[in-house]
Amino acid sequence: MGLTDIEVELSEEDRSVRDLVHKFAAEVMRPAGKILDRMADPADVIARDSVLWNVFEKFRGLGLDALADDPSLIGTPRLGRIQAMVSEELGWGDSGLAISLGVCGFPAFFARLLGRQELIDRFAAPGNREIGCWAITEPNHGSDVLAFNQPFFESPQIRADCIATKDGDSYVIRGQKAAWVSNGTIATVATLFCTLDPAHGMRDGGVALVPLDLPGVSRGAPLDKLGQRALNQGEIFFDDVRIPADYMVVGSDSYQMVAEMVLTMANASMGVTFVGVARAALEHALAYATERVQGGVPISQHQAVKMKLFHMFRQTEAARALARRVFIYNSSQQPALLEYSIASKTFCTQTAFDVAHTAVTIFGGNGLSREYPVEKLLRDARASLIEDGCNDILGLVAADKLC
Repeated sequence: MGLTDIEVELSEEDRSVRDLVHKFAAEVMRPAGKILDRMADPADVIARDSVLWNVFEKFRGLGLDALADDPSLIGTPRLGRIQAMVSEELGWGDSGLAISLGVCGFPAFFARLLGRQELIDRFAAPGNREIGCWAITEPNHGSDVLAFNQPFFESPQIRADCIATKDGDSYVIRGQKAAWVSNGTIATVATLFCTLDPAHGMRDGGVALVPLDLPGVSRGAPLDKLGQRALNQGEIFFDDVRIPADYMVVGSDSYQMVAEMVLTMANASMGVTFVGVARAALEHALAYATERVQGGVPISQHQAVKMKLFHMFRQTEAARALARRVFIYNSSQQPALLEYSIASKTFCTQTAFDVAHTAVTIFGGNGLSREYPVEKLLRDARASLIEDGCNDILGLVAADKLC
């Protein structure tokens, strides 16, 4: 949109979807994100009267789920392009809310993965209003649970914090997921990544769909964070929680392959989402620089500021080019190119942080004030360098794919 609207080969329908989501991002997400960010107590973010629930409701009303179910679009580059634009617009609106809305669909995705109708009916039926979460991080395990190709991944000395044990026609889940589970304290269903056989470190894992109203499930308090404060995160505890064996949708034989596929998709999504954050910071800086007068002229006329703005523009466009290419490929093929998705995630999140940092510089002292939006963008972008895998650890995983 606007400064960066150089899309080609878009149909009128494609543009209408993008414009619909942009309107939602501008009119719903940004105002709500500002309100939620300023709440001192993260428990207020998820209170019954919170504007958060209005965001969820209006997002459902957009009808975007129908795109993923359209037979004419499934597996096509066109669908990937539309979804990339949608994710960018959501990130432009508010990255924390974008991530929260995104992980809502994790249980439905896994329910469809095996094509079992009873799981689809339970977790992915039309009109399903479940709120999902991706429960993978543990108190003693962060990015290492995503380091599939590192030697320690299958070391028996690595003890998992959440273990599921087969018991007849059920699995019994014991342990804890960490405070960084997105949607952790509001989710109704967890997509739970857990260990099945602790004798092999984290290699023998499984993925289960766990309704969070079952006996033995409890939650911690919402996490109080620096950035992305609109994104609810918190602990989930499992005290002898019993689920049907059919709810374990991925077993140890395919766990590593599926986990790598999920990381590939998640990192590709992070890339396009944080292009939106970089774009937001650039647009705010450009608008401010044309209005703020110093030395008798708008500061955009000073060479130092002018060059900063161009560098921000160049960074954002480069990030979009990489993120869009990776996202479209992984949406139209079986996601397999993990190193490309990691390149997108790490490059685009770093770009978002750098562009937001420069935006604060252009705003000067005003950039430090909560009256202006760029300090929030800086905090939100800083969180992205750690979530969905710390950029440093992800870089090692990708490097081993290349070597």
